[in-house]
Amino acid sequence: MAGGLALVPAAFLALVAAGAFLPLAVLALPDAGAEIGDALGDPVIWRALRFTLLQAALSTGISLAFAVPVATAFYELRRFPGSGALLRLFVLPLALPQIVAVLAIVGLYGEQGMFSRLAESAGLGFPSIYGLTGILIAHVFFNMPLAVRVVLGALGSMPAEYDRLAHQLGMDFVSRFRFVVWPFMRPALMSASSLIFMLCVTSFTVVLTLGGGPRATTLEVAIYQALTFDFDIARAVLLAVIQVAVTALAFILLTRAGGEVSAGLTLGGLRSFPMRRGLLLRVASFAVILIGALFVLAPFLVIIWRGVAADLPGLAGQASVRAAVMTSLVLATLAALLAVTMSLMLATGIAKAAAARRFSGAPGKSERLLGQTSSLILVVPPVVIAAGWFIVIRRFGDVYAAAPLMVVIVNAAMAIPFAMRLLLPAAMSASERYDRLCRQLGLAGFARLRLVTWPLLRRVMWLALAFSLALSLGDLGVIAIFGSQDVQTLPYLILQRMGSYRTQDAAGLALILCVMTMVLMMIADRGGRQNERDRENG
Repeated sequence: MAGGLALVPAAFLALVAAGAFLPLAVLALPDAGAEIGDALGDPVIWRALRFTLLQAALSTGISLAFAVPVATAFYELRRFPGSGALLRLFVLPLALPQIVAVLAIVGLYGEQGMFSRLAESAGLGFPSIYGLTGILIAHVFFNMPLAVRVVLGALGSMPAEYDRLAHQLGMDFVSRFRFVVWPFMRPALMSASSLIFMLCVTSFTVVLTLGGGPRATTLEVAIYQALTFDFDIARAVLLAVIQVAVTALAFILLTRAGGEVSAGLTLGGLRSFPMRRGLLLRVASFAVILIGALFVLAPFLVIIWRGVAADLPGLAGQASVRAAVMTSLVLATLAALLAVTMSLMLATGIAKAAAARRFSGAPGKSERLLGQTSSLILVVPPVVIAAGWFIVIRRFGDVYAAAPLMVVIVNAAMAIPFAMRLLLPAAMSASERYDRLCRQLGLAGFARLRLVTWPLLRRVMWLALAFSLALSLGDLGVIAIFGSQDVQTLPYLILQRMGSYRTQDAAGLALILCVMTMVLMMIADRGGRQNERDRENG
């Protein structure tokens, strides 16, 4: 029963991911084998591959270079006034829609941005935001806070005696960092680096809007261009194969480093010790934290400032805006419900498999495979999945009529790994405590769901729903392939307004989308911290 329950979401994820390979296996090779062979010699493809790897490597290196001093400063100061609020600020970029962040970054660093004007008034030049510079700034904005939270999560697991003993021995900052902090930080940095590299390899919206031309195009953007502008099926299929290979390599590196795709979404509290730091160290640590916080906070302030300056009442009166908001809410809600349902089935199946061996001994192959199923979907990026299904559906019907269904299905599949991070620990705990009692009472199926599972997992399910809804609301990858005048979400409408140089409208829409996702994200983060405290208290 448990295996059958978990096989449903496993089959769902496999079917969704199969869309990336169907064009190659069924449609493309019989009709376009020669064209694919010709495409292998296309320099555009290999230039896109080189730029994909280059920007991912640079983004990862710069993000970690900034994250190490910020995380170290947080650890040195521990629970200073406002530390909790700052740590919650560092989680917000993880769910901020990328199209919204791009608008804010252009407002800060673009030709008319604050920093470019300051550089101009000082007689200095400022590089164009469009191209590698803008991509790196955007990726560091998203990934530096992620690395900080991953590192702080590792430092929070350090035994209290280590730090206390370091102070008793009179270690200075350099010695304490080298012999105490760094051994715990180094594995976390390896995990964070592989995770960030994977996220940057699959970055779509940032490169699409800030790429600035053929020389700054990644594989995913090249797939989008091959389908929407050139309609070159052979090139799109070849690019998709290369993208999956690169993403699979990044995923292997992530798993070997011990990382998780949902790392950084939650963070336990850091221990606080009544030990005095030197004044210079405290000032330097606070300055580093302040610089990091301003870097993360500035785009949010720009979003609010430019959004409020837009004609919000006028936007609210536009039928296209109302339709886009409603479409976004409906599709994101359906995707979130589907993601939570599938995640619950998978988590319950894994928990029952673990209970069958009484939570003792090593998990079997089938149990380990089920545990990895949810994360394996991320090997195939959503743009590649959408492109594959676009090619398949086009052969048999109207691709744009299938847009709502594809947006819901693909977004649900991509949200499952993050929902599983919340649901699986709760399902394992519930199964360990009540599985034997339910068998003795003969509770199964809907009766067990209503009387046992729902009361125990209700709060966690709401958290998973809120987080999945936030992720789905901000997605642009799938709708960029399937979107049309008849089916438009808020991110798609923002992209259209940006393309037609209606930046004020785009800023107003970005504020609306930002508020929607940030409210959901804060609910999920606060509830997640409460859930962790409940688990710690038994």
